[in-house]
Parts: sequence; structure tokens; C-alpha cells
Amino acid sequence: MQLIKTAAGYLATTDATPADITPKWFCKAFWQQRQAIIGSSKGRYTTWFVQYEHQQWVLRHYWRGGLVGKMNRDAYLYSGIHRTRAVAELQLLERLHQQGMPVPKPIAAHVARFGLWYRADLLIERIADARDLVAILSQTSLTDEQWQRLGAQIGEFHRHGVFHADLNAKNILLAGEQFYLIDFDRGCIKPPATAWQQANLARLLRSFNKEQKKQPSLAFTPQNWQQLLAGYQRVNPLP
Repeated sequence: MQLIKTAAGYLATTDATPADITPKWFCKAFWQQRQAIIGSSKGRYTTWFVQYEHQQWVLRHYWRGGLVGKMNRDAYLYSGIHRTRAVAELQLLERLHQQGMPVPKPIAAHVARFGLWYRADLLIERIADARDLVAILSQTSLTDEQWQRLGAQIGEFHRHGVFHADLNAKNILLAGEQFYLIDFDRGCIKPPATAWQQANLARLLRSFNKEQKKQPSLAFTPQNWQQLLAGYQRVNPLP
């Protein structure tokens, strides 16, 4: 990753970043003018899908959540460029992608400073033909073998010390037969330890249960969870 100083802050680039990138690329209006917005994903806030030449990218702004977000939507206290949410996530994604882990390819990040604060945006490559687990399980079920492979994939992340701060069913994508993890905001590399790994798994289970309360027909059962844990234990045994 390289940092480029701009009038407003910094551009963080990777080997996949086009040479002519500017801070304008992190604004929705830039892609609208080029008629290059090809879709969106709506959760708490909207994430935009954009077309760049033969590639599809995801443009994400960093928004605050919870009670703080009601008073301060997207400003974060600046304490150094490498500690900004966007640059930290870009660095982590670059490291994981280079290691061959199933994560989106990082493109670039932008940090705009104003006084003691900053706002930030991230560009990553869109994973082709991928859907999140909630969308999939609302229509069909996974096989026992798929649940085990998912568990093994999460176990592999944990075995490498990868902490995902928001491991939930919507942040797991399936494209073909490959599972991917997305949204590594506030993620990091930690020394492997039972406590945080179990807490990560517990968060994922709560996510499945929460989604099933919203959709009682969601194809998720206690047996599915046991199959996931069986796959996990094969690659990263927990006591």
C-alpha cells in the first residue's frame, strides 16, 4: 500500500489502483456523471456498485452507527493516517488478498481531513455472482458439506489470527462454491486465542438466530450450526 498526499487528506493505493485515480472517484456524483452506477446494496446505509472499464467495484462510505451515529453521522477523530478506518481496512484486505484468503480485492481508500476529524471511503472489487447467506437461505438451504466448508473457512481465518469485528450472516458471501468474508472495518490480526475466536463464533450464531426471527422460514437449523462447527474444528480445534 502507498499513501498519496492530497489537498484534503490522503489517497491510499494498492497494486490494483488505476494510476489516474483522484479523490473525486470516491463520490457518488462522479460515477453518476459517467453513467457508471450499476447497482446498490441497502443496509443501514447505501453501498454503490460502479463499473470501471471491465471491472465492477464497490464504493463504501464509512458511517457511524448506534447512538453516536444519530449525532455524528460520519466524522471520526483523526489520530494518524494508519489508524483511520479506511486505511486500516485497506491494509488488512491487501495482506489477506496477497495470502490468497477469500476476501474482496482492495482497490483504494480516501481519507479527507477537516480539523481534528476525518471522513473516509473505500473502493474494493465486487465479487462476481456472489450473494450473502441471508439472501441465499431465504430461498434455499445449504448442504451439510457446504456448512462444513463454511466452518472450515472461518476456522482458517481464525487460525491465521484474522479477527472480523462484525462476523454475521450478511458479511458472508457465496459465489459458486466459494465462501468469502467481506466488510473488515475494525478488523485486525490478533494472536490466535480461544476467547476471541469463540466470541466471534457466538456473534455469528446470534446473527443467524436474529435473521431467523425476522424470517421464520430461513433455512437454518441447530444441525446446520453443528455442521459448521464440525468443519471449523477440523482446521482450528478449540477446547
